Amino acid sequence: MDPDALSKNFVDHYYSTFDTNRGGLANLYQDSSMLTFEGQKTQGSLNIVTKLTSLPFQQCKHIISTVDCQPSGPAGGMLVFVSGNLQLAGEQHALKFSQMFHLLPTPQGSFYVQNDIFRLNYA
Repeated sequence: MDPDALSKNFVDHYYSTFDTNRGGLANLYQDSSMLTFEGQKTQGSLNIVTKLTSLPFQQCKHIISTVDCQPSGPAGGMLVFVSGNLQLAGEQHALKFSQMFHLLPTPQGSFYVQNDIFRLNYA
């Protein structure tokens, strides 16, 4: 599959799932996966999903502005960089964010998130 199409499909799936059912993101991570969310590091699928589901907001909507991707390494990995706006329920102004994913292939032919770094962008 074309890397740009693959990254777009991943981004669409990830944020749609995050916005509607954060617990459903568990299958995108593995035990070796690491999330850095606003500087806090969390490792392992269960711990990552626990972190994401315990964020201080229940409803949100990601509005994606850009998606950039590059192939990564001989194993067929992919770096995906996303920027956009995060609209929280009941808030008038959206928050700007950036997020980077390092995707690695699985033996089954799909991808999982090895590394995930999220930051709000304050102006």
